[in-house]
Amino acid sequence: MAETVAPHQPLSVETYLELEREASIRHEYVGGMLYAMTGTSKRHNRVAINILGKLVEAADGTPCRVYMSDVKVRTPDDAFYYPDIMVACEPESGDPYVEHRPCLIVEVISPSTESVDRREKVAAYKRIPSLRAHLIVDQESPRLERHFRTEQGQWLHAVLIGEGDFPVPCRRTH
Repeated sequence: MAETVAPHQPLSVETYLELEREASIRHEYVGGMLYAMTGTSKRHNRVAINILGKLVEAADGTPCRVYMSDVKVRTPDDAFYYPDIMVACEPESGDPYVEHRPCLIVEVISPSTESVDRREKVAAYKRIPSLRAHLIVDQESPRLERHFRTEQGQWLHAVLIGEGDFPVPCRRTH
């Protein structure tokens, strides 16, 4: 005899946030559905820590805050992601677990996350009004993609291969 299965109902944002506070495994939330986060490799972690160190140094003495992988970002369409690194310079929202107004998001791609990071997250992050830049860093080669918003609000894309510098356009707007 076949088992009757009820369709899965999407979770509300409030239910997700409540469940996530108590969860032993982190989940991203998109369209009412939960997606469990996997662990990262040592290489992924070293790349992220190196970037984090540079951003923490740059933020020293400014109103900007730098977060690493355990703080969620909320997009305008109520998706929640855990970026590898995030910088915010606007006044804090008061939510200790979610950043609502980041100016920079960094994702270090791995084979298991690359397609989501390059498509879904790029599109979702570009909808965040405060976001000035989104970096995609390849952990396997010296390649960095920079999606950045111009002063006129247009999104541009640039690729840096090898060594080099690029501006990090974070500043408080109020």
